[in-house]
Amino acid sequence: MQEDLFGEPTLPPPSPADKEQPHSQAPAKPARRKAGLRVAAAEQPDAVHALAAALPPSLRLGTSSWTYPAWKELVWDAEYEETQLSKQGLEAYAKHPLLRTVSLDRNFYRPLTVSQYLRYAEQVPDDFRFVVKAPSLVTDALVRAEDGRGKQANPAFLSPQLACSEFAEPALEGLGAKLGALVFQLSPLPQGLLHRLPAVLEQLRTMLQALPALQPRAPDAVVAVEVRDPEWLIPEFAAVLRETGATYCLGLHPKLPPLAHQLPVLRALWPTPLVCRWNLNVIHGPYGYEEAEQKYAPYDRLRDLDPDTHEALAKVIQGVTGAGHNAYVTISNHAEGCAPLTVQRLAQHVSRDKPAF
Repeated sequence: MQEDLFGEPTLPPPSPADKEQPHSQAPAKPARRKAGLRVAAAEQPDAVHALAAALPPSLRLGTSSWTYPAWKELVWDAEYEETQLSKQGLEAYAKHPLLRTVSLDRNFYRPLTVSQYLRYAEQVPDDFRFVVKAPSLVTDALVRAEDGRGKQANPAFLSPQLACSEFAEPALEGLGAKLGALVFQLSPLPQGLLHRLPAVLEQLRTMLQALPALQPRAPDAVVAVEVRDPEWLIPEFAAVLRETGATYCLGLHPKLPPLAHQLPVLRALWPTPLVCRWNLNVIHGPYGYEEAEQKYAPYDRLRDLDPDTHEALAKVIQGVTGAGHNAYVTISNHAEGCAPLTVQRLAQHVSRDKPAF
């Protein structure tokens, strides 16, 4: 069954529709900017509700954050200020039938408090699950300068104490059963540490072993480790994850090999839930965030379609959920230009041509 779940995808050639740049999918009707009113959800067509109903219940799709005014008539009923969306938008976001998770990326820059997690949890239904990114305090090997570049060794890198006190415990206490995944996204390592990867793996093992048990308070929760260096994708890494009860987070990012080449890690952990973060379209290269931002903002339409990734990721989702396991997949605007529309495209791929088990 592993070959059915995780075999090398055999991809059909892109259809003419996939080759087009579907600007028409963006809402064309102008919407009035609203201020001082609560954020309201956009009314979704019957086809979107039907698509959501056709998906596996254990699949939760979502986006990386939600504070984008240009998602008007896709997620919001009109255009709201970004600050208003930050405070009030999550409740409206969670009413979209396809958006059943979200990645709390802001935690990477400054750890959230229990009260902040509680406020988020209060805004979503019981079936919603959060994917939470660990703070850079713990996941960056280098302390960052103001321009974001590493400048010196981080003494708190993979600290078991801080991973618990600044991340796992507050998230568990604040989100409770609505916690879906704690993601440790390990930033690129300096060459000195890459050359001493076995020692870093031992640090990772120690940190993961120190984390509190999730299931008593969050039955669906899982710990996942995402990396940015391909050197991590070795059997020894998978062994650490397996021994500590963690899983691998598929990182769809140009710094890593394509999805198919990351699957051996998942095979080594099978059976396991799926955690995937689709971060950046491969056409922009490993350092292409600024390029993608300039091209895609304000994130109101699809601009660079990636049908191969849709097909490959849908196959993995079908295998994992078909075997009865949870799947958490979050998508950035930098994947194709507009995360809610990419979610809809991926849902269409998952719902059609379901494989037999």
